[in-house]
Amino acid sequence: MNDSNDRAGPRFFRPEIGSITLCLLTTAYLLAVTNQTFWSKAFGYFAADRFGFSIFVIGIAAASLGVVTFFSAKYITKPFLIFFVIVASAASWFTDSFGVIVDKEMIRNAVVSTGAEAGHLITGRFAWHIFLTGIVPSLLILWVRIRHRPILGKLAHNTAVILACTAVFAAIGIGDYRTFAGVGRAHKDILDTLNPFVPITSAVRFAISSGQDANIVAQPLGADAHRVNTTATTKPRVLIMVAGETARAQDFALGGYTRDTNPELAKQNVVYFPNTSSCGTATAISIPCLFSVYPRTAYTHRKGLETENVLDVLGHANVSVSWLDNDTGSYHVTDRVPYEFLPDSADPRFCKDGECLDAILLDKIDGWLDKVKGDSVLVLHQLGSHGPAYYARYPEEFRRFQPDCRANDFGSCSPEEIRNAYDNTVLYTDHIVSTVIDKLKKRSDTVAGSVVYVSDHGESLGENGLYLHGTPYVVAPIQQTHVPFLVWLSDDLQASAGFDMACLASNANKTTSHDNIFHSLLGLMDVSTKVYDPALDVFSSCRKGDSHVASVSSAVGVN
Repeated sequence: MNDSNDRAGPRFFRPEIGSITLCLLTTAYLLAVTNQTFWSKAFGYFAADRFGFSIFVIGIAAASLGVVTFFSAKYITKPFLIFFVIVASAASWFTDSFGVIVDKEMIRNAVVSTGAEAGHLITGRFAWHIFLTGIVPSLLILWVRIRHRPILGKLAHNTAVILACTAVFAAIGIGDYRTFAGVGRAHKDILDTLNPFVPITSAVRFAISSGQDANIVAQPLGADAHRVNTTATTKPRVLIMVAGETARAQDFALGGYTRDTNPELAKQNVVYFPNTSSCGTATAISIPCLFSVYPRTAYTHRKGLETENVLDVLGHANVSVSWLDNDTGSYHVTDRVPYEFLPDSADPRFCKDGECLDAILLDKIDGWLDKVKGDSVLVLHQLGSHGPAYYARYPEEFRRFQPDCRANDFGSCSPEEIRNAYDNTVLYTDHIVSTVIDKLKKRSDTVAGSVVYVSDHGESLGENGLYLHGTPYVVAPIQQTHVPFLVWLSDDLQASAGFDMACLASNANKTTSHDNIFHSLLGLMDVSTKVYDPALDVFSSCRKGDSHVASVSSAVGVN
């Protein structure tokens, strides 16, 4: 029996095919055309056992056919097959071109992306890829007539196919369990790029978790917070924290990079921490984790929503907190503090096509400083080095490294051009952070200033075939997890609050991470609370005198 929709309309030649046969052909297409990265990785992982790889292929093919056959039913076969093809086509572009793994967190990143950010990824080559690998096979699926069995016969036949596929998959898995278990333990990402099944599963998991998260109310944290050492200076203590975007430590001259990407900061007497790791490899994870009390190993998206963060704790201590955003948002970090999303201003001096140069952040600082009355913290969230349109992140005068890639599509540029464009973004970030420091220097008569800069995550620029970021942390390369972190303290603050800069510089080579930020911000602002841990405060061991440390140690029960 044919699909009822197939009997209507003009009569022209359309081949007829059985539903299971169409499922088999679609499965073969998905595995052969949209899984190049998956098979390439698997082939390398089974390098020592080619027989194991061969039966692995058979097992994956059987399992895939079983899943696709599950959707072989009248009226839904074609929609589901086309859905599989389109999803696999889109996912394969990002997987094969950038090495991206479309897991739940990558889905989260995609959902929260701005239109301007997503637009940089929609290139001519992407559209051509979708047409060839997604639209064309979908049209072929629409073209053919499907021959369905009577309902009971179809149910029995489909069940037999699914059970047979399951039996083959199980037999292979059990028969060579030692090999598969060994490869799986050594390479936990072996199945992470299997299209379209992993992306679809990831989307479902994200949808479920989002529904569960919708009504979460953050629980109070550090409600006991209060300022200590308040008589050290009569000036308001002002901290400006620059939350960087996609800056990797490997390209910071302050950390030993051979190119001079930090000419301005090198003159600012900053302390640079060269061995700092991030909490995640994507903004949607790293930003909320960065401000969270939880260490990376304990942090989850849900915990971040359930618990107040360091900005809230500062607020409990009557420190004024504000956030200026030039990126994609604060990911609920600012739910309880003043927040401004600067791209909405569409200021023609800085903005174009929904995105703004980070100079728009500098433009707002003086106005904010004019209103400072007491101890205050301002967070500047950069667009920084966000790709793939690195060239759009810096103005013409910062095109120092040339030729620089002037396209969204890395396929249009050489590796050298990509690196040049990226390094120009770091050069521009150097200027942004240095200018923030200069603005506080000019206010030295009225405020005791400090600046903290740390990037949310790093970036891959083609190393091992990977580009951009967002690789699951367990398999992420160091380029995506090793981030720049630096601090600057005004002379007045150093003297009045007892910061020993020589000590801080000598300790800077120790291992640090995003885990230190929560406690270091509290320490820098002299905020005492039971949730503060001096062992994670990078400043605590380099304070002259013990008034702050003693007060906070007492609060946390440290002797």
